[in-house]
Amino acid sequence: MAKLVFGMNLSLDGYVDHLAFGPSPTLFRHFIEEARQQAGSVYGRRMYEVMRYWDDEHPEWGAEEQAFAAAWRAQPKWVVSRSLKSVGPNAKLVEGDLEAAIRELKAGRDGEIEVAGPELAHSLTELGLIDEYRIYLHPVVLGHGKPYFAGPRPRLRLMTQDRIGEDVIRLTYVPA
Repeated sequence: MAKLVFGMNLSLDGYVDHLAFGPSPTLFRHFIEEARQQAGSVYGRRMYEVMRYWDDEHPEWGAEEQAFAAAWRAQPKWVVSRSLKSVGPNAKLVEGDLEAAIRELKAGRDGEIEVAGPELAHSLTELGLIDEYRIYLHPVVLGHGKPYFAGPRPRLRLMTQDRIGEDVIRLTYVPA
């Protein structure tokens, strides 16, 4: 059975914003390895549209961007959306009963499946389907934006913490 993992970069004051801050080269290499090892990713519509950037080739990319794009393209993706009618390569649209679809997905796979996007994570948290939360805490204060936890905060238990690069701490939690 697969494990659903929600992980994102987070400011010290609890916000996610890929335009305000991003991963260091060390953290980006970490994300490349994670993408290579994941059994797939579940996306909400907005996060999927952001990540579709990696479907196209960009001549300015270096070796690491190309490696991430290759890993991202290779993994299966499931996109939860009521408005999209189609999705890109190696992706399937999740329609209908979200809980049943995700339970079936977890039961039919092994390994880790990434959950991408705080709103989708909120829905899956309410259904009790997220197995692990990974917070990549950056020394940045935004003061506003989209919170990591988009709804009521789940009770969590800290499992591990480790430093990645010079200034990012990864905090791993499971539901309490």
